[in-house]
Amino acid sequence: MAAQKLTRGRLIQIIVLMIILISAFVWRTVTYQPKTPNQAQITTCDLNAGNCVFTINNKQAMVTLLSKEPQADTPLELHISNIDVAPSATVSGITMNMGILPIEFTQQKDGWLGKFTVPNCTHDKMTWAIDLKVNNDIYSSQFTVIK
Repeated sequence: MAAQKLTRGRLIQIIVLMIILISAFVWRTVTYQPKTPNQAQITTCDLNAGNCVFTINNKQAMVTLLSKEPQADTPLELHISNIDVAPSATVSGITMNMGILPIEFTQQKDGWLGKFTVPNCTHDKMTWAIDLKVNNDIYSSQFTVIK
């Protein structure tokens, strides 16, 4: 790129552009308010101990991990009954950071069925969290897998 002489007009253009960019940055910083979903269920339910029951849209929804002894690198199924809207969920490691994995749900006649697989870890047991999101509310549960 060829060097050009800095003229008075070019200098004014650079200063005006910098003022606009700095003021936009300051405005967004001052007016920023994070949008976080409501944590509907404060206590975390343990899916290894049995089913989790949550109140979703004034109905008792039951969340069940269909594998009674979940293992890593094997397909796992999560069943949610008694909700009308499509849920979305993610699985993330609690005892070790293994990333966030999505759960894909398909509608069944008696609810929703989600299928996912958790990766193998160096530990013999690993605890995972499932965050179920329905209508901007998050319902948390956890389970432990073995190698």
